Amino acid sequence: MNVQQQIEKCITSQPEVKRSDMEALHKLILKVLPTGKLWFDEGINSENQTINNPTIGYGTHTTKYANGKTREFFQIGMSANKTGISIYILGIADKTYLAQTYGKEIGKAGITGYCIRFKTLKDINTDTLEAAIRYGVKVTSERQISN
Repeated sequence: MNVQQQIEKCITSQPEVKRSDMEALHKLILKVLPTGKLWFDEGINSENQTINNPTIGYGTHTTKYANGKTREFFQIGMSANKTGISIYILGIADKTYLAQTYGKEIGKAGITGYCIRFKTLKDINTDTLEAAIRYGVKVTSERQISN
């Protein structure tokens, strides 16, 4: 199964409300990153143990570690969880930025340093979510150019 098929299977396997929300979010993220690389992480490690929820990834950036090693990973991620949906905005150095900048306007969502978690799309302001996604893509894309 290719990545596009894995993404489709992941989305269509969700219960109806979550499926519709994930389809809408998938379109939104593709609008922000129309030519971005698509990823699918099944959430299973090399010992075949589940370590996280399956995640759909969008775009690409390279992270450089203190030891000099690098790793290519997605910029934006989306996954279904038990209570709703998580959007991961990776590569932002300031772990307070998302909550401080978008927290008051986003609606009913929990925000950590890189994750925006909500129950349903109707609970949040999607324009604010899109602005946060665009910011994350901009920051990681600029970092790529300067590295």
